[in-house]
Amino acid sequence: MTHPTTMVLARYADGGRGLDDAALWSVEVHLDTCGDCREELARNVTPATTDVLGRVAVSLDRAIDTSPLPARRRTYAVGTYAVAVHRRRLAWALAPWLAVTVAVLGCGVLLNSAEPSLPSLVLLLAPVAPLPGVAVAWSRRTDPVWELIATTPAAGLAMVLRHTLAVLVVVLPALLAAGASTGTSLVLILLPCLAFTAATLALGAFIGVRRAAIGLGTAWSAAVLLPSVAARSLSPVLQPGSDAVWAVITVALAAVTLFAAPHFRRLTSGN
Repeated sequence: MTHPTTMVLARYADGGRGLDDAALWSVEVHLDTCGDCREELARNVTPATTDVLGRVAVSLDRAIDTSPLPARRRTYAVGTYAVAVHRRRLAWALAPWLAVTVAVLGCGVLLNSAEPSLPSLVLLLAPVAPLPGVAVAWSRRTDPVWELIATTPAAGLAMVLRHTLAVLVVVLPALLAAGASTGTSLVLILLPCLAFTAATLALGAFIGVRRAAIGLGTAWSAAVLLPSVAARSLSPVLQPGSDAVWAVITVALAAVTLFAAPHFRRLTSGN
């Protein structure tokens, strides 16, 4: 667990001066689960703040003592409602991107059938096929309750992995079906796809999943996909025999993602 520094806690106690919104949210989430940091925060509270808190506490005690008992009525858990809304919004946000991905893979199969001299478009598209869905699955731009979800105890790497799995459940079968129909190596389809997905999460922990997906997708298209199509020759990185290298890269990137898990507690991981 990474604890806020004494200086950060002191600034937080002073009204958050010098801290951006993401840092403030990160400190608040951490304070919910760390008693030591709450004690440290209490030591940094200014006398004026202590006086205000004392007066508020006295006022609340008086109000509670003099108020009538509340009427019993049906209540709804805000967190449960937010999660339900989040899941519905996620499904609606992902559906068009996943449909486009499947359609592009279908077009790749048709193009390879119509023009056999082209390199395997399914193989070339495999690494970047899940990236649009992964970018949309964890982004404040597509989810109106994203800030609320991102600051719940269930947030972090576990939620990012669940969202990513929801994308792969659709993309991987489509990729494998397209590869089988064109006689492409299924191993060379699967491993680069998983490697780029892991790379997006590992890099996304530091710069945001959306930015990582866009950057990696652009780099692959410029360095491998477009040159391969222009030269009508498959890039060496996707030639038979490269599967062992892709397997090592995938495992290494998955390990990096696990080590970077604390960074997903910051809201910047979803930009």
